[in-house]
Amino acid sequence: MKVILGKKIGITQLIHDNGKVDPVTVISAGPCFVTQIKNGRIKTFQIGFETAKKLNKPRTGHLKDKKLKHLREFKIDQDNESIYQENATIDLSIFDPKNKLDITGTSKGKGFAGAVKRHHFSIGPKSHGSKHHRRVGSTGGRFPQRTTKGRRMPGRLGNDRTTIKNLSIIRIEADKNLLLIKGSVPGTKNQLLIIRQK
Repeated sequence: MKVILGKKIGITQLIHDNGKVDPVTVISAGPCFVTQIKNGRIKTFQIGFETAKKLNKPRTGHLKDKKLKHLREFKIDQDNESIYQENATIDLSIFDPKNKLDITGTSKGKGFAGAVKRHHFSIGPKSHGSKHHRRVGSTGGRFPQRTTKGRRMPGRLGNDRTTIKNLSIIRIEADKNLLLIKGSVPGTKNQLLIIRQK
């Protein structure tokens, strides 16, 4: 599995020569630097992305001459062992434009939400005597005489780690470190993203 870190820039439209319009997410991906190879029970590599303004002392000692803002660790397998070597620089050239991508990020936080918005429950009757327009309804049975764990109820919506799978690559601009993806990816602008390709 090939992995790189990126940052969501925004969304736009791409108009092709035949007049077809594609919704596109623009991602600034790489260059990433391999900062460490760990040879434990499971062999892993650590990559860093984006320049940091200031680092604390432990991270300064770990990274030595590089000032990297984001560090993430991934497993080494047979497909990527030759790519991820100590002190290597990783850019968008590792990706095949014909293959699909899986992109992981943190979704937008939307605060406290009711069950209709959060879990797509259907609403009740809208007539005046109803009193059950957007309520949850019954939350437990006669046995075990308590609300069971995992019951779908109102609560915090969003701000979760989310993965969108099988996204198509529209264009790779390696010289500008830009990746154009068809469709949407999780999170707000400047959100850190983990981009994978099998």
